[in-house]
Amino acid sequence: MSGLDTTDLAILRVLAHDATTSAADVGRAVGIGQPAAWRRIRRLTEQGVIAGRRVVLDPAALGFGVTVFLGIKLAAKGRTGLEDFERAVTAIPEVQLVQHVLGQFDYRLRITARDISDFERILRRRIMTLPGVGQVEANVMLSEERRPGPLG
Repeated sequence: MSGLDTTDLAILRVLAHDATTSAADVGRAVGIGQPAAWRRIRRLTEQGVIAGRRVVLDPAALGFGVTVFLGIKLAAKGRTGLEDFERAVTAIPEVQLVQHVLGQFDYRLRITARDISDFERILRRRIMTLPGVGQVEANVMLSEERRPGPLG
């Protein structure tokens, strides 16, 4: 994070907490004016430090009460197998996160479902039919603690 001063870091903390905060409110929070805050936010975005802004949805409020983490070991290795699997798995809307990992499994997926029977349907009809799927391990999330991230 070279080139970032304490004001930049303070701006990033404010935006990490609420990405919809206006430049005027960011400026007030960090002790600078709105134009200076806007210029810094634009610079941080152009430098790629701010990669985007997102709205965080509450899955339970939308009727999705179950989150499952799947470990997937592919039956066949190779560049083609990885690409085919990644292309197919990212097309499944219930798959919220796809991580290519080292270790016992090749991939770690975060899946959101309405309930356990909905998850079973997703697993049987969508996940198990993906190209190259071998071993699968499911872990149902019981609770989640959100951490503030690297900036505190």
